[in-house]
Amino acid sequence: NSRTRASNRSTNASNDPESDTPRSSQATASAPVATHHDHQPAEQLPSYLSLIATSAQVRDLIEQLKAAPVGHYKAKDMLRASGLALLAPDNPHVATDLAKVANAKALSPVLLVRGDVVRGIALQIADGYHRVCASYHLDENTDIPCRITDHPRHPDSPGQTTG
Repeated sequence: NSRTRASNRSTNASNDPESDTPRSSQATASAPVATHHDHQPAEQLPSYLSLIATSAQVRDLIEQLKAAPVGHYKAKDMLRASGLALLAPDNPHVATDLAKVANAKALSPVLLVRGDVVRGIALQIADGYHRVCASYHLDENTDIPCRITDHPRHPDSPGQTTG
């Protein structure tokens, strides 16, 4: 089924419960990952991140996301951790991504900023919310290629040393 092949799902990829870093897929040849975000983040990424981080943190986050290995997380888990609602399949951006999958086009990895349960910070889908929703509509258990980095600490937060 071309929808399954193109959904960037890897049946060999799984998250290690003992680690906060997902294993990379061994089946990347059968589940191609588009890489336009690997070296050039989406144009909107700095704009979105500037709403949740300082300009210095945004620069650091972008560099960290570029360097992060591709791992895999399930669509349902990303939506839960982010607290974002599932967009309908007729949402124009979700529909575009569904059409790409139907045409066997690889989707770019989703870019994530890890949440912090202690500080009450949800996972941030920095780029790829519509791709996550499209993948969910195809199969909520789809392993989606992602790059993830940790949320920056505010200089005044406990545990952060200065100077």
